[in-house]
Amino acid sequence: MHFIKKNIIIPLVVFIIGMSAVAGIVCSINNEQNKQNRTMANLNAMTYAERMKTDIMKGIAVSDSLRQIIISEDGQLNKFCEIAEEMMADSVQSIQIAPDGVVTDIYPQEGNDAGKIDLLNDKDRGEICRYGRDNKVVTMQGPFQLKQGGYGIVVRNPVYIEENGHEDFWGFAIVIIRVPEIFADSMKALSDFGYNYILYKTAFPWGSEFEEVYGSEEELKNPVSYTFDIGDSKWKLDIMPYKTQSERRYLYAAGIGGVIIVLLLTGFTCALLVLDKHRKKFKKLAITDALTGIYNRHGYDERVTRYLKQNPDNHCVGVEFDIDDFKTINDMYGHVYGDVALKVLSEGMQKFFDKNVVLGRNGGDEFCIFLPDCTCADVKEKLEEFTKLKRSFKYEGEEQQFTISVGYAEYPVHADKPSKLMRCADTALYEVKLRGKNGCMAYKNGLRMEIRTQLGFALKDVSENLPGAFIIYKADKNDDEILFANREFIRFAGCKNMDELLEYTKRSFRNILEWMNGKLL
Repeated sequence: MHFIKKNIIIPLVVFIIGMSAVAGIVCSINNEQNKQNRTMANLNAMTYAERMKTDIMKGIAVSDSLRQIIISEDGQLNKFCEIAEEMMADSVQSIQIAPDGVVTDIYPQEGNDAGKIDLLNDKDRGEICRYGRDNKVVTMQGPFQLKQGGYGIVVRNPVYIEENGHEDFWGFAIVIIRVPEIFADSMKALSDFGYNYILYKTAFPWGSEFEEVYGSEEELKNPVSYTFDIGDSKWKLDIMPYKTQSERRYLYAAGIGGVIIVLLLTGFTCALLVLDKHRKKFKKLAITDALTGIYNRHGYDERVTRYLKQNPDNHCVGVEFDIDDFKTINDMYGHVYGDVALKVLSEGMQKFFDKNVVLGRNGGDEFCIFLPDCTCADVKEKLEEFTKLKRSFKYEGEEQQFTISVGYAEYPVHADKPSKLMRCADTALYEVKLRGKNGCMAYKNGLRMEIRTQLGFALKDVSENLPGAFIIYKADKNDDEILFANREFIRFAGCKNMDELLEYTKRSFRNILEWMNGKLL
């Protein structure tokens, strides 16, 4: 369950962080693009606003030329149609004159007869016309819908004729320019460069409220603005770059590439977690005994060595033990039940000892235990209790009892290295075997470590089935030593066990000879 949670949460966190990073990068790229686009938009707004101003000034120039002709003719414009025809352009809808503010002549006349009105007193035009007259400024009004179709802006240029040393208002020279035809080239260039735009002008020369003249259909959000003046009117051009196809592709590519990388990274994280799980599993298998689930000898030695390196001054106890007559169990009941006995023993170990105790299986029926922060005296009773526990396995419905023999030694009293500590415990274990099995014994100085190597456990088992009494001893003129005596010999000597025999003879074979001579005499 813990691994499943870890296997889900960590990749999910990697995915969320990765996607957040991708989103941040894409936003950063987008912001940088927007910043660059806005900088460029500022330059283009200024450039194309000035071009539009120039275009509109061409319409004003037509009215100004007409004004000059009227002045030069002292207000008598006899050939208006011929003059107006010469001044016409594609962006000019009509040219008009309004003596005393009343429109009298319009070119072309067709479709424009209704335009002959009194400008100064007209409800819609009067105020702005009087402003232009009184302030001697060109005024512009519109856009408005033309009867011929499309939209136009009217340019009214007031005309003053000097008479008797002062200027008298003559009327207006008027040009109606078509929008957006007057600045069509500039608008097309903006569109080609990828801009949405809106052109505004103030509704009245004396006001600050803008009205739209012309623009693209898209709504502009946070546009770049450039304001300019034409006469007494203020104009404003708003432009906003839209994402070009290449910019969109770049953002899409960055986003998709980032998502792919995040997915790969998430998958890689999942793979690492699975590999880490298997690595831990394999490492556990490498140091764990497959049958019993406790440490194998490699795992046991690793744990003990690490502990002693970290705590070199602490007293600890190493224990070696095995199942008595385990070969007989295998022979009589089969190896399957031998394995059952090993499992019963390991389960009992895990229940009996604390979590900080290191439990291991050397192989076969041999086990080892490492008890930290204690002495042999501290654990004597506990180990004796552990030794005497009743252990059994079921065979054909019947309980089959088995026992263990235990030997233990203390670090650093008996040994200063982990390997030597376990050899001492093993020597003590063998002493228990020599003395009848199913016992528990601490290592003592004087026990010979090489006995086990020289004799082997098999000697004990073989000797029990041999007829007669016999003894094995080291033959040395000056330092003879009893190594082993079978039960018949111990009984023949009148002793209860091997310990009593060794104590009685002081481990010397010569003492046995003296005792036997004395008995014969």
